[in-house]
Amino acid sequence: ERKVAEQDLQRVATDLRALIDTANAPIFGIDQNGLVNEWNNKSAGISGYTQKEVMGKNLVEQFIASEYKTAVKTVLDNALQGQETANFEFPLFTKDNKRIDVLLNATTRRDNKSNIVGVVGVGQDITERKLAEQDLQRV
Repeated sequence: ERKVAEQDLQRVATDLRALIDTANAPIFGIDQNGLVNEWNNKSAGISGYTQKEVMGKNLVEQFIASEYKTAVKTVLDNALQGQETANFEFPLFTKDNKRIDVLLNATTRRDNKSNIVGVVGVGQDITERKLAEQDLQRV
């Protein structure tokens, strides 16, 4: 009975991993030290950075533009304290230095004892929307 429960749990974990990896939204995770421990396919696709290139690296220090480091760090630090943030906009600069506007939800990640162990960020690429809004303002 215990073995069946463990197999069921493993199947759920595998299904969730596939869901995260194939989601049509950039999803990343950091640990309590701000180091990347989750980077799905969409994150790699929009940023140009592979999972291998970002895992274990400091997200804010290495992948966020200098003028937004403080604001992004504050959002992530707040989530590490249990204060989640929805709809935070910031620019992400890709590996080839292209600007991508991202709308981010930062959610506290907890272990099975409810201890905070990191943050999961789910984003949305809003670059085209922002460009369309700018075009409308010029008219």
